[in-house]
Amino acid sequence: MASLKDMRVRIAATKATQKITKAMQMVAASKLRRAQGAAVAARPYAEHMDSVLRNIAASVAGLDSAPALLRGTARDNVHLLLVCTAERGLCGPFNSAIVRLVREHANRLMAEGKEVKIFCVGKKGYEQLRRQYEKNILEHIELRSVRTIGLVNAEAIARQVIDLYDKGAFDVCTLFFSRFRSVIAQIPTAHQVIPPVFDAANGKGAGATYEYEPDEEDILTELLPRNIAVQIFRALLENGASFYGAQMSAMDNATRNAGEMIRKQTLTYNRTRQAMITKELIEIISGAEAL
Repeated sequence: MASLKDMRVRIAATKATQKITKAMQMVAASKLRRAQGAAVAARPYAEHMDSVLRNIAASVAGLDSAPALLRGTARDNVHLLLVCTAERGLCGPFNSAIVRLVREHANRLMAEGKEVKIFCVGKKGYEQLRRQYEKNILEHIELRSVRTIGLVNAEAIARQVIDLYDKGAFDVCTLFFSRFRSVIAQIPTAHQVIPPVFDAANGKGAGATYEYEPDEEDILTELLPRNIAVQIFRALLENGASFYGAQMSAMDNATRNAGEMIRKQTLTYNRTRQAMITKELIEIISGAEAL
């Protein structure tokens, strides 16, 4: 049985941990609002970009003159999984949920006889995936030194992915990230970006006829690489908001658990102390009666 001193040390350590988790919760809450605002603000642009490309791509579908990023390689033998996760932990199941989706997707492709390659953006996803798929990982990028995620970071990643595609390293590229819904809900998402898979039309503008200047092929040649960068940028922003939401929730739970542990430890300490005092009193009284 632990001594009273050990119990006091344990209670003090738990209180110190509770202060840390409470501070981390407050920091995550303060950063969440800005990250959430950035993620929500990026959605309309990405959705309109998707809508424009869908309309233009419909007019050149099936043509040999369509850009390679749109028409694809006519094969799906080699798949590149672009996995975006956080650089830090202490955020509950945020990183592991994305990695779980990647593993399910990779295992399904391998079962079908496909070759899988992985491009990791973020330290935590790389650390988890290399245990099982180290030979499949082509590239690993960390953004720990980047204080504010910008489009320039997404463009650099997009250029590397496009270069790999131009070299024939893969046929299909799928982007994995966590879509922010609320503080307690982050949705692991997979979105194919090469060749692009556009969301279904909502009926707005159906039947309209457009004339493009310059030609559709020239517009797509310019917009398709930018769309990949935009989708990656959106994924990074969604991940940022999801990370702080998950961390805020995890630290809140940790703070509550620490409080419960302190209550139980204090109760045990008081009971043990009372038992020792009672024992000493009994020994004193027994000794006095013996005299």
